[in-house]
Amino acid sequence: MELITTGIEFFQKGGLVMYVLLLCSIFVVAIGIERAIYFTRMDSGRSFARDFYLALSNGETERAVGMTEGVRGALADILFAVMTKKPAAKKNPSVYMEVQSGIALAKLKNRLYYLSVIVTMAPLLGLLGTISGMISSFSVFNLQNGEPTAITGGVGEALIATAMGLCVAIISLAVHAYFTQRIENIVTDMEQCFSLAEASLNGEASA
Repeated sequence: MELITTGIEFFQKGGLVMYVLLLCSIFVVAIGIERAIYFTRMDSGRSFARDFYLALSNGETERAVGMTEGVRGALADILFAVMTKKPAAKKNPSVYMEVQSGIALAKLKNRLYYLSVIVTMAPLLGLLGTISGMISSFSVFNLQNGEPTAITGGVGEALIATAMGLCVAIISLAVHAYFTQRIENIVTDMEQCFSLAEASLNGEASA
């Protein structure tokens, strides 16, 4: 309880900027949770991509098609439409895969831009809070008539905003990096599976 009280006191000493940084931190957490739920639904997983690639490489087309039926996610859905020659994908599979993968990746990247903005903005907000706090400290106290310790104490309190801004930026950066890496993995899986699926379809057409 004492720790919570101390934290609240430090938060209030940081100034008005602390409330903006608090909103930013809540926004980061909200985006992280929302993206985690969305990725869970739309990411077919690296294991699926690996198993599908191995099955199709070994000529087990029926097994590969069956795998796409039992797995959810953007990659599995696109491959299922292509491998089963759905009307939308039958005419030009390569174009279909390119268009649908672009749409899927755009949806996966949605809202991640805000995290990159917060990474840049949070330290600047913290610095702004610190500077405004230092200006207040030096304007309220006078070294000739006041106590130097009062000034140093005010500067110390002003630095709380900078610390808070850095913490928010670090958390936002970590969340952004995590989802960016997952997107890179999905792109790699798509490129490998799509190229093999297209080659398999072209082989069937020539046969």
